[in-house]
Amino acid sequence: MKDPFGLPLYSHDPGSSFFDLLARHRPDLAPAGSSTPRQDATRALPSEQIPHGTTVLAIKYQGGSIIAGDRRATEGFQISGRRIEKVIKVDDYSAMAIAGAAGPCLEMGKLFRTELEHYEKLEGVQLSCEGKANKLGQMVKANLPMVFQGLVVIPIYVGYDQKRAEGRIFKYDITGGRYEESDYHAIGSGGKEAKNTMREHFRKNMAEEAAIRLAVLALFNAAEDDVGTGGPDLIRGIYPTAKVVGADGIVDVPEPKISALCLEMIEQRKREA
Repeated sequence: MKDPFGLPLYSHDPGSSFFDLLARHRPDLAPAGSSTPRQDATRALPSEQIPHGTTVLAIKYQGGSIIAGDRRATEGFQISGRRIEKVIKVDDYSAMAIAGAAGPCLEMGKLFRTELEHYEKLEGVQLSCEGKANKLGQMVKANLPMVFQGLVVIPIYVGYDQKRAEGRIFKYDITGGRYEESDYHAIGSGGKEAKNTMREHFRKNMAEEAAIRLAVLALFNAAEDDVGTGGPDLIRGIYPTAKVVGADGIVDVPEPKISALCLEMIEQRKREA
């Protein structure tokens, strides 16, 4: 059936999920699109031709969580982008960071933000922190057909749980499985090096400043050992990005603060060399 303007009529009760509505009526615009591995695997791009972004991490501190990432995107052994934003604000108390194929990662971030806005407009309330984490897991699961073509999307979700009055960190696998981390997590090609740094320096109930310093240090160390992770670029003035997720909402860590920490770490390495 169509309306008087010739447009298709949707269900009178489409539900509060924009993602489900999109998947029903325009599956080509959903993360997995309309393709399947069987149909398009032979036409998939070689992985070295797909821009990938790494490394991203999250750390809990006394009043919430820090989420941070480097700025580099790579195509094989080439740098395809130096200023990619991998840390995305999705609503007033939620942020996500992405690692994997850059294009689908950024699309998923935008769609997740729209999904939460759509739910709030229809229901009049925000999803719970747990509900947001579950919704992102559904979107990662929907991307599974594209994983077989090399378009992997792996996010970290960080939210401030107002009922618990604490920050929460959720990680995912490629099938959409959702797992909560109690202290810290990192993903991407430099994730192992970043986690090694956090494991050594993390302390329970850290102050916010200490958590920011640890996040920058973990990315700094990851960049030293991983070619896919961008370190501080003093010539172009490019530094990692970080956001504080706490009771006051999402607050960007100022770039001057991050650049000062990076310069301090560089000077320390010079003295130790």
